[in-house]
Amino acid sequence: MDPSLNTWDFSSPLISLWINRFYIYLGFAFGFSLWICFQIVIRKQDKKSQEKTVPKASQDLMTTGCQSPPKKEIFVSGVKIFYGSQTGTAKKFATILAEAVTSLELPVAITDLKEYDPDDHLVEEVTSKNVCAFLVATYTDGRPTESAEWFCKWLEEASSDFRFGKTYLKGMKYAVFGLGNSAYVSHFNKVGKNVDKWLWMLGAHRVMTRGEGDCDVVKSKHGSIEADFRAWKAKFISRLQALRKGEKKSCGGNCKKGKCESNQRGSEGTEPGPHPPDRVHQRDAEEEEPVGSTSEEESGSEDHQSLNSVIDVEDLGKIMDHVKKEKREKEQQEGETSAFRSTAKSDASERRAMISPALREALTKQGYQLIGSHSGVKLCRWTKSMLRGRGGCYKHTFYGIESHRCMETTPSLACANKCVFCWRHHTNPVGTEWRWKMDQPEMILKEAIENHQNMIKQFKGVPGVKEERFEEGMTVKHCALSLVGEPIMYPEINRFLKLLHECRISSFLVTNAQFPVEIRNLKPVTQLYVSVDASTKESLKKIDRPLFKDFWQRFLDSLKALAAKQQRTVYRLTLVKAWNVDELQAYAELVSLGSPDFIEVKGVTYCGESSASSLTMANVPWHEEVARFVCELVELIPDYEIACEHEHSNCLLIAHKKR
Repeated sequence: MDPSLNTWDFSSPLISLWINRFYIYLGFAFGFSLWICFQIVIRKQDKKSQEKTVPKASQDLMTTGCQSPPKKEIFVSGVKIFYGSQTGTAKKFATILAEAVTSLELPVAITDLKEYDPDDHLVEEVTSKNVCAFLVATYTDGRPTESAEWFCKWLEEASSDFRFGKTYLKGMKYAVFGLGNSAYVSHFNKVGKNVDKWLWMLGAHRVMTRGEGDCDVVKSKHGSIEADFRAWKAKFISRLQALRKGEKKSCGGNCKKGKCESNQRGSEGTEPGPHPPDRVHQRDAEEEEPVGSTSEEESGSEDHQSLNSVIDVEDLGKIMDHVKKEKREKEQQEGETSAFRSTAKSDASERRAMISPALREALTKQGYQLIGSHSGVKLCRWTKSMLRGRGGCYKHTFYGIESHRCMETTPSLACANKCVFCWRHHTNPVGTEWRWKMDQPEMILKEAIENHQNMIKQFKGVPGVKEERFEEGMTVKHCALSLVGEPIMYPEINRFLKLLHECRISSFLVTNAQFPVEIRNLKPVTQLYVSVDASTKESLKKIDRPLFKDFWQRFLDSLKALAAKQQRTVYRLTLVKAWNVDELQAYAELVSLGSPDFIEVKGVTYCGESSASSLTMANVPWHEEVARFVCELVELIPDYEIACEHEHSNCLLIAHKKR
């Protein structure tokens, strides 16, 4: 063996290190890199902690040598007002609200829901810091108005669509004011309630309690829908001022021990906390709506204990005594309230007037002379025509009534229907029963004649007016109780009719066939009319839009009651093209039910465009079409025949052969 090999012993540690030196260098390099990275991270964290402890103003001084003014945080950037209107009331309220918001120097925008696409723009309100106010009216059968129909449909579908979720509109602030009529009990403010519920279900934040305007002046909290809106508007402006200051909830003023209950309880209209999924679905299925409460409602008395607070056993007796005392006081208050209500119900003088100030202004502009708190008189255009020596109305042609000696009046401006062809565009109040202050019939008749004569006097000296007819017109010989509303609702209608007849004034009374009991109890009039605006349940609901749920049975009972009257009776058929002109056989069956003496068939009168009705000139039949309808109807009722026609009024008369 070569002896030189013994000098190189490969098992030596030094030789191993030398052979593996590359890996050793690589390990050192990797370790040094880790150390550098670690130092960089530590320095960044130190810098951030220093920035947190050093005020912003100090940083500005260190960097620029001067202090910048603190940036003011914006809590409310503006107000957006959305309205869904049918008659224009919601639109008017939107304008009034915008003026009030402008006084706070906040930017405001008014948007018609008809022109708004929620799919594209509603989610933008989550980050906009705007407060969205929704003024929405409830239309027929609790449906939204035509302008708000698409918005409500989208909102309803989105609230139950899992793809949107319960936080889709989280961060959006909103408030809702609904417009409705409590006479429609089951549908009162339904659209406002639904919009409020659907927005909440999508995660939006209600900033204040939903407002509910009521067209029924009797049940309205503040006496009219305008007053209801003014009260809600005042609260909205106050809430807006609080939100601008960054307050989550306006204080109710019932704070104690230096603690504000409003801050503890959360913001106004606080949504319920997290629920298990099954509970949420159950709530939605039952259509329970989230109820926003006002500050006054949320703030309790000073002695109320929190549900989560611990009560000492020694204090339990005092607390129970306090609870019993409150219960006794509450029962006493409820007893006093019920006694007051019963007293108010028995004493008509305590009831509200049917004609509110706003309604009085609207009807006066339309030419009404209002009498007392619920009656009115107006000069008919045919009266004016006959004063000038021209033709009279169809009643002159059919029954010999002199139009210039005819007084058109009503002892009740209220009605139980909201017909699509209403001459007054639904400015008159509605109701299903008499709940208003009542005037005496003597006063109504006296003032009706005086007001009618005063309107006749205005034609003295007018070119074309015949002197002899002017003198005759000062003496009322006929009264048409068909001005507006439902005269048969007036509790003293029989006394009123008796006074008319004592003054030798004939009476033509028109009822809308919704009060069968009143028809049976009605004393004989010169001629009793029943409006038969449709012959099927579906078309009657569509045309008359009655308030009663059992409107069809009431309609049939009214016709049966008419058959039992021992006096001249009339069916008044109003033809609405494309709505009720194809119901000949059904009309014939109704004729046999009531056996009227006369049937007046008249084409609907178009009284101009109205947001309260979809009626247009296309729904007005030609006189030839009305005549053809009458001929076909007479063929189905052999006991009747055509008696007369008045082409100018687009009207024909069918008479029973006994007449």
